[in-house]
Amino acid sequence: MASKKERQRKLAREAHARRMLRRAERARRTRQLSVIAIVAVLVVGVAFASLFIAGVFSSPKSSAAAGSHTSSATPTASATPTATPSPSATAAMVDGKCVYTKSGTAARKVSLPPAKPDLKATYVATIKTNRGNIVIDLENKEAPCTVGSFVSLAEQKFFNNTHCHRLTTAASGIYVLQCGDPTGTGEGGPGYEFYTENLNSIKTETVSGSTEGLYPAGTVAMARSESQDSNGSQFFLVYKQSPLPPPGYTPFGTIVSGLSIIQNVAKAGSDNSNGSGDGHPKEKVQIDRVTITKT
Repeated sequence: MASKKERQRKLAREAHARRMLRRAERARRTRQLSVIAIVAVLVVGVAFASLFIAGVFSSPKSSAAAGSHTSSATPTASATPTATPSPSATAAMVDGKCVYTKSGTAARKVSLPPAKPDLKATYVATIKTNRGNIVIDLENKEAPCTVGSFVSLAEQKFFNNTHCHRLTTAASGIYVLQCGDPTGTGEGGPGYEFYTENLNSIKTETVSGSTEGLYPAGTVAMARSESQDSNGSQFFLVYKQSPLPPPGYTPFGTIVSGLSIIQNVAKAGSDNSNGSGDGHPKEKVQIDRVTITKT
């Protein structure tokens, strides 16, 4: 039987995970509503043009007011890549090609990653921060579409001069530092989404009748909303083994150098802006740039 302390920790972890998912889902809905609004404006514009051509507005002086509202919400930079086919319900890769689907707006203007991954390549990412370098072995064979996206974003300087916006500590029962959003709000992304990968590699444990996935210290994984096809640019660095609810978050790398940097930042704690043990790190982590070594 689980102890009272274990039950409390489990409840705290579950509550924290729900907060993470709700926040990400709100961001996802905001991006979707932005797309719907844009489509609506275009449809109205086309309809107006059709009516004008058909002679409904007979006077050349007649005019309709054009939409002049400009959204002040961030992110504001529009993504330039064209949409690819919608992803499979169960896979990031279809017929040997990664499926990246345009979604919402991009925090920074980027192109879609290459659809055809180089499965024979190995990649090492070096995250250069104000506190030192964090070196990551990327799991290209296990998560080729996720790695392909991360490499592409790094090479397009998407992560340059950004900060890691979220730190969770012991009070939340989860131990991660989250990065990858140029807006620093937790709502920014690259303007496209893709499906989860490599979930079979996650070991599990059962606590008080519930199964949880175990993310060992040094794991690098993707942050997402409740939907499994909502991966974008945000990722988290695990500095102490953390249990997370299934179906899980794509693990795509392992920290081979610099884990102590994150652990030291975690010791200073967060500002608890999202709740106890969850908020902006008190010791700021600024990503200067991410460099990729391919062999």
